Amino acid sequence: MKTDSNKAATYAFVSLGCPKNLVDSERMLGLLRGGGYELVDEPDGADFVVVNTCGFIDAARGESMAAIDEMLRLKREGRTRGVIVAGCLAERQKERLLAERPDIDGLVGVFARDEIARMADRFIGNPTEQRTLFRPATIRPLEDTGRFRVTPRHFAYLKVSEGCDRLCTFCSIPSMRGRHVSKPIEAIVEEARQLAADGARELVLVAQDTTYYGRDRYGASRLADLLAELDRIEDVDWIRVMYAYPMYIDDPLIDVIGRSRAVVPYLDMPLQHCNDAVLRRMARRVTRDETEILLAKLRARIPKLAVRTTVIVGFPGETDEQFAELEAFVERQRFERLGVFTYSLEPDTPSASLSDPVPDSIREDRRARLMAAQQAIAFRANAERVGTACDVLLDAPIPGETNVFAGRTPWDAPDVDACVYVTGQEEKLAVGSIVPCEIVAWKDYDLIAVPVGPPR
Repeated sequence: MKTDSNKAATYAFVSLGCPKNLVDSERMLGLLRGGGYELVDEPDGADFVVVNTCGFIDAARGESMAAIDEMLRLKREGRTRGVIVAGCLAERQKERLLAERPDIDGLVGVFARDEIARMADRFIGNPTEQRTLFRPATIRPLEDTGRFRVTPRHFAYLKVSEGCDRLCTFCSIPSMRGRHVSKPIEAIVEEARQLAADGARELVLVAQDTTYYGRDRYGASRLADLLAELDRIEDVDWIRVMYAYPMYIDDPLIDVIGRSRAVVPYLDMPLQHCNDAVLRRMARRVTRDETEILLAKLRARIPKLAVRTTVIVGFPGETDEQFAELEAFVERQRFERLGVFTYSLEPDTPSASLSDPVPDSIREDRRARLMAAQQAIAFRANAERVGTACDVLLDAPIPGETNVFAGRTPWDAPDVDACVYVTGQEEKLAVGSIVPCEIVAWKDYDLIAVPVGPPR
């Protein structure tokens, strides 16, 4: 798209939120590039800015609003001409967001994502035209090919489905993202081949609920079949499964993770709590006994498995005894990776009407206690890793250092888990290479390693 001066219109892009939102951002970037728009690094001086927002919890909404307000400030100062807001917050607040911030130039909902270039055309051509684009929740999966990737070239997020059929009482995602819709297996495999051809050695599978994959399209969970197909793509070295709901983790899926060439022994499985009464109030549809049986089975059948989970403390009605049960559960299970969130009241969710709210100070104290318990577990595990060998995928050079890189083991997902710092000696290291290493030391949550073989 050309400006009045016949130059390509320029734009900056701000992407917030989870990896699923990042896939949406990359799709919009690809569409804007195809529409003739030029991406620039800084919003200052760009013709317009796109902010792809997150609306999940209060902290995320606050971050999104701060980013929007910062871009609107640049607009008022004449340093950019316009601000287009997209994504989950736009979908969740719709016209309210435009009413509260009338100087927003365009609002694009989740399901109108693929029309981002159309919104940009309207802004550049006639800013007084319709300023909002919303579409009903899709009954078909959104198309994620043709992305302009912003992750490092050697790894990519691969979204297998959209939306969620879970009705967890604390969660607003179904209201923003709609019902669960799975992509066809063959379409995902083709997208994976394209990503591999573009240099992606690691594919990180994401969805609102990966283990529900296929139930809407095929009548049964098909994640195991999908992983088996992806495992056949020779150029892909690591395949990682995120956002696995425990209910549909079955024997075929466990077998695929345990036996495949490329599927790494890592499972991101948000549990949220262990107390049965709290789980019922959350509408999680699993019990503590079922969870413990599943964890034991996973660890028995998947060698060297790392389990990442998240829990919520301070859910309405959570008693001191129920929190103590959760604390003991975490100490017993020794999760390799753990995220702890304080309960965030979401206005349009069932949990918002629950009685017995937990005071903020108690929620924060419980989070601190649980994080301290997990820190001891993590530090002990790191100390035990010294002297062991593992592969490390190099993500980035360390600024100001020679032949020193930050990387990840198969047990670490991008952005959410720890790092391994690798120092090359005889071997010349490079971003995107997989290096056999020995762990020689640790510092806090991170490891320090040296190569013991040539990069590949």
